[in-house]
Amino acid sequence: MIRVAMIIGKMDSGGKKNLVMEYYRHIDRTKMQFDFICDSDSQAIPEDEINQLGGRVYQIPPYQKIFSNMKAMKKICKKNKYPIMHAWNSTMNLFPMFVARSSGIPVRISESLSMAHEGDWKTKIKKVLRPMSKMFATHFLSCGEDCGRWQFGDKLYDAGKVEVFKTVINTKFNDYKSELRKKTRAEFGWEDKIVVGHIGRFTPQKNSVHMIEIFAAVAKREPKAVLCLIGDGELKDEMMAKIKELGIEKQVDYLGRREDIQQFYNAMDCFILPSLYEGLPVVGLEAESCGLPMFFSTEVTREANACELGHYIELDKSVDYWAEEILSACRENMPIRRSHAKEVASAGFDSASEAMRLQRYYMKALKDIHK
Repeated sequence: MIRVAMIIGKMDSGGKKNLVMEYYRHIDRTKMQFDFICDSDSQAIPEDEINQLGGRVYQIPPYQKIFSNMKAMKKICKKNKYPIMHAWNSTMNLFPMFVARSSGIPVRISESLSMAHEGDWKTKIKKVLRPMSKMFATHFLSCGEDCGRWQFGDKLYDAGKVEVFKTVINTKFNDYKSELRKKTRAEFGWEDKIVVGHIGRFTPQKNSVHMIEIFAAVAKREPKAVLCLIGDGELKDEMMAKIKELGIEKQVDYLGRREDIQQFYNAMDCFILPSLYEGLPVVGLEAESCGLPMFFSTEVTREANACELGHYIELDKSVDYWAEEILSACRENMPIRRSHAKEVASAGFDSASEAMRLQRYYMKALKDIHK
């Protein structure tokens, strides 16, 4: 059996965690296992599930303490003698790829899951690291063409050196269930409400504070609109302050960090993601599979529109424009809500088939490296 070192960084609730776990749940674990190497300040490591499935979890100092992080990672790699390392942290992959090479790991995979935006302070760091993120790697993956070209460059991408593995979800699990919608809306008092939803990290990348301003414009037009917020992050306090400033406290339900999110996709009437930049967002695919109209900024890749439920709006459009588009779609979609799981699966985003393709990719990479 082959063990793969999966370099996760911070394993928090959200897209990266869901993505890697979907691959893990669907590989043939009698032939291949994953060891999850995570930052010790991670908030949502599903350690019990990983152990039950035969994997292992190692917690190391967070990447902010980069030398301690690399030292601990190298110790684990030397001990376990992994044949493959797969790093999931985009431009930060420079550091685990160096550790992998110095530890004698033959297959070293650098994955791109996101891009950057000039409005984000992290962009300067990403641009410095971007050309070096190819160093020490033997293989390159991305969740979509946009991410692959941004991180690894057009030359490498056009040469066929960057393999695209789509962001995947369990489409069957995320299909629409009318009874679950009814139950959840009754539980939270949303029976006669228009529920606008957002699930994710509250960060500058997600444009979280501006999202509150967009919803305030919705609430101004529709007294029965409710914003369902699920998640946590560095901008939480600023978001709560903005909610109070705009006087919309009674129309916002903040539910904190949760793992039982399927019921909320069913209960919502639309989902908003006005990000400054994205890779291919897992939440978008999960929401679309459940039949939710999605409101993306135009900075989100068009690949995220898996089944024609995606609405793309420019960030320089007014909050009033966003509000009108959101309310129009919600009112039109409500009578015809249905599952779009089959369409999302047909577009290539189903975890079962992509997981086996990833496993075959690993095996071929090992075979090729030893030729």
